[in-house]
Amino acid sequence: MSQVATAVVFESPGTLSLREVGLPDCDSTDCLVEIDWSGISTGTERLLWDGSMPPFPGLNYPLVPGYESVGRVLTAGPEATVTPGSVVFVPGSRGFQDVAGLFGGAARQLVVNSERLVPLQPSTGSEGVLLALIATAVHAINRFENGALPELVVGHGVLGRLVARICVALGAEKLCVWEQNPARHDHDGSYRVVAPKDDHDSRYSRICDVSGDAKILDSLLPRLHKDGCIVLAGFYHQPVQFDFPVAFMAEATIRVAAEWQPTDLELAQALLQDGRITVTDLITHQYTAQEAAPAYDRAFSDPHCLKMILDWRSL
Repeated sequence: MSQVATAVVFESPGTLSLREVGLPDCDSTDCLVEIDWSGISTGTERLLWDGSMPPFPGLNYPLVPGYESVGRVLTAGPEATVTPGSVVFVPGSRGFQDVAGLFGGAARQLVVNSERLVPLQPSTGSEGVLLALIATAVHAINRFENGALPELVVGHGVLGRLVARICVALGAEKLCVWEQNPARHDHDGSYRVVAPKDDHDSRYSRICDVSGDAKILDSLLPRLHKDGCIVLAGFYHQPVQFDFPVAFMAEATIRVAAEWQPTDLELAQALLQDGRITVTDLITHQYTAQEAAPAYDRAFSDPHCLKMILDWRSL
């Protein structure tokens, strides 16, 4: 008889349930992981929730979302690279028997290829779910050449804050962040946060956008120095378009930051473990897994909610 696990299931866009799903059989390199916490992504998961995700490999409903989970290895195959008892970060699972897994991390138990697991310190708590976002922020910064750091970050949600904090940790002295929503203007004073309309006449050589606004380039290109670079690090579900003559005059470079790489993850872990960045305050809300429906609703609707965590330990 196949093993089952309780999971968050998007039955269709806008419809969520918490129910049992079938787990795949474990291969020799797999681990069975019991999840303690999973994070809710207000980028990718929102697109899955409202049905606006562009065509994506494996996209099909019903599906289990989630790629930000922390748990403990229960069992490991004979060729697995992680041992039972290890605390690990899980960037998604190997899937399920009766529903799609995109990316399949929001469940109490998961079958995961051991090579995808990232060992964590045994004392790591719920803040471990942020590891993927920290690595994503590092990757966005690394898309600028020769170790240069962005001078302007667009967006002050959880990813924008991580980009800004990492830049400061790496030595940025004059960093500005644009944020339209006044509810997200709070910060620790190590960088400047302003509404774009209040940043008068400033121009920048390196801009990192995490807003996800497909129309943002027409606002950014006029603020770019000649030969400047813009890195697009959000996820844009509509075509990204811009006024070419402005880009032409600036001889602008536009780069895309996609999935983090192992070297990004290494720096992310070092920054976190060395205390060069703090992330605990970015987890603003925590609900039990049984409260998944209101948790997702709040994560996607409340501007004061930076990172929502589901606690699976009571299941």
